Amino acid sequence: MAHGAQKQISMNKSGEVLRWGLIGCGDIARKRVAPALRDGAGCTLAAVSRARAELAESFARQFGVPRWHADWNELVRDPGIDAVYVATPVDLHARQTIAAAEAGRHVLCEKPMALTTSQCRAMIDACHANGVLLGVAYYRRFYPVIRRIKEILASGEIGRPGLVSIRAFEWQDIPEGSPRSWFLRKDRAGGGPLMDFGCHRIEVLVNLLGPVAEVSGLVGNTLFLREVEDTATVGFRFRNQTMGLLAVSISVREPCDSLDLYGSEGSIHVPVLNQGTLRLVRGGEERREDHPPHANLHQPLVEDFASSVRHGRPPEVAGEMGLEVQRLIEAAYRVEGDGFRR
Repeated sequence: MAHGAQKQISMNKSGEVLRWGLIGCGDIARKRVAPALRDGAGCTLAAVSRARAELAESFARQFGVPRWHADWNELVRDPGIDAVYVATPVDLHARQTIAAAEAGRHVLCEKPMALTTSQCRAMIDACHANGVLLGVAYYRRFYPVIRRIKEILASGEIGRPGLVSIRAFEWQDIPEGSPRSWFLRKDRAGGGPLMDFGCHRIEVLVNLLGPVAEVSGLVGNTLFLREVEDTATVGFRFRNQTMGLLAVSISVREPCDSLDLYGSEGSIHVPVLNQGTLRLVRGGEERREDHPPHANLHQPLVEDFASSVRHGRPPEVAGEMGLEVQRLIEAAYRVEGDGFRR
């Protein structure tokens, strides 16, 4: 088959229930991913893998998983699974996704999708060539408050959008030797907060406002002497002419998770995106709405992916979105130039 050609999407071999294999058993996997794979509608968690066999076993026993593997290669070949959730450090995403695709497994990959756009393309090509679906874990796509903002924009209630601002600040002083120390290595994480959680906000911006025409970034270290940045600001001009600003940092104490969108007739303000309270201002009047996310932020994402397999349709957040987010991140990291212009 020619490179990049797409087979017919294979359907779930086990009927209505999608049998998941989980690669990677870290904190987020324990708190949110594994429960979503186990409890999501039409899902079951059938196997897990972790490099240390005893930890893989204890994780499996905690979640009632029948099989565990120390070698992730064994998991992707496990005949008792239909789909793989990749929850490992970023440098492993491409290799594990491609191997799972070649084994005929659908793949839902953690964000950011990969270290580079070329790796993202290779992942997409492998899944297309082997007739399996590829999704990326940008779970904010399923936040009710994000869907509500899209409705408001489509209705024209705030007029033509002119400026959007997203700020995301988390204090992170990860010590060397910590299980999370790979976040400090560019060869493993790809970058600092822009890669880690800035990618989530870029997906939100593209989802709300469409394709980006220009991007430029200021990326550096304001506090920590590391090989990855601790702070970044990125400017966007969308094709619809809306201007955007993203600011992310792990070097300031006050947390922030805000979205503000200003239009020609009004504005939308979400003080804490992960909570979902929205304030709409128009004509001197304000209206407050509450649109909280699911108790398990990953569960709507997982259930959408399982539904996409059952119905043979692309997932709502497919590999192409992961590729686009990575393209924008790479442009923002080109601090020696002026970004790119399309």
